[in-house]
Amino acid sequence: MNDLLSRTVALDRVLARVAALEAEEVSLADAAGRVPAEPALARVDLPPFDASAMDGFALRVEDVPGTLRIVGRIAAGRPADRGLERGEAMAISTGGVIPAGADGVAPIEDVEAGENEVSVPEAISGGAHLRPRGGDLARGELVVPAGVRLGAVHLGALAAAGVKSVCCHRRPRVAVAVTGSELRAPGDALRHGEIYEANGLILTTQIRSAGGEPLLLPLVPDDPRATREAIARGLESDVLLTSGGVSVGSYDFVRESERELGVEELFWRVAVRPGKPISFGIRGGTLVFGLPGNPVSALVGFELFVRPALLALQGLSDPLPPFRPGRLGREAPLVPGRESLLRGRVRVEGDFVLAEPLSGQESHMIARAASANALVLVPAGEGELAAGSPVSYLAL
Repeated sequence: MNDLLSRTVALDRVLARVAALEAEEVSLADAAGRVPAEPALARVDLPPFDASAMDGFALRVEDVPGTLRIVGRIAAGRPADRGLERGEAMAISTGGVIPAGADGVAPIEDVEAGENEVSVPEAISGGAHLRPRGGDLARGELVVPAGVRLGAVHLGALAAAGVKSVCCHRRPRVAVAVTGSELRAPGDALRHGEIYEANGLILTTQIRSAGGEPLLLPLVPDDPRATREAIARGLESDVLLTSGGVSVGSYDFVRESERELGVEELFWRVAVRPGKPISFGIRGGTLVFGLPGNPVSALVGFELFVRPALLALQGLSDPLPPFRPGRLGREAPLVPGRESLLRGRVRVEGDFVLAEPLSGQESHMIARAASANALVLVPAGEGELAAGSPVSYLAL
């Protein structure tokens, strides 16, 4: 087993060869999931004016408690045409512009209001129920740093701060070549010895969830010429993923074809189960991953190595797989010399997360994997790891 790379060393080798892709301007409406290449700064003060935090009455706090004359009504987006004098108040909606002279708002539920007068029975402190100009953010201040993946909260903050577009790293283009003469498209008639192809859909779905743009190539039969042609086409993308054909069988042509096409192989075989025969190499600026053909092995290999690479290509500041701590829900077998990634279910029990491996852990058992919501990381070893032992898990 000493010729196998550890999972962490293999990932280090992958990320050492990744450089963030060039940047492009992206409208805010299309920026969900993108990664800014530079800090995004506020275009205006936020809020851009002193605003009311409540429905109520804008007033001068020195005038209350007392009865005030109502001299105007302020709706959101419609500022008053004059300021307040002593003894005056203006009805105001939440978000309305505080008129000049006012320094507090009395909530509508705390007053007695008539048509022309409002009685405020209690004193109000200065600044009560006001949102001061720039209280959230001042113009020119940082809204979102570079290197984060933009979600709903980021986009809302950018929109509120007047940002129309964001300079983001380009999405990686990822070609997927699935090999195997036994594979048929779902829905086609199967002959004896044939199976339906699932890896293409698995991988393209994972690519999209990681922010990439997948290109699924036609199924590749186990033939040297067809394999070479598919790989040559895939090498035109930022990333090439192959599925199957990376082991040492008589019909495994992927690695040989890659060598012929100038791919520099940086490692082959990693000390993980499933997914040991994964390969990684480069040609020019193209990253080349050879994933095993078994569906679960391909899924695991993507999460451990390909997803971090795609996130790093987009400039994410922390692309490493986010393993979280938990406790093993039931005993699990250990594999000498190899970490295991077990499909499992995680749930909260009291003060900790319980990670329970599912039955049926063979790498071809993709149907059983459908009920998993996590990959449970079990260390290499001999014998069994007892239930309740600390483990890490990766959410799916």
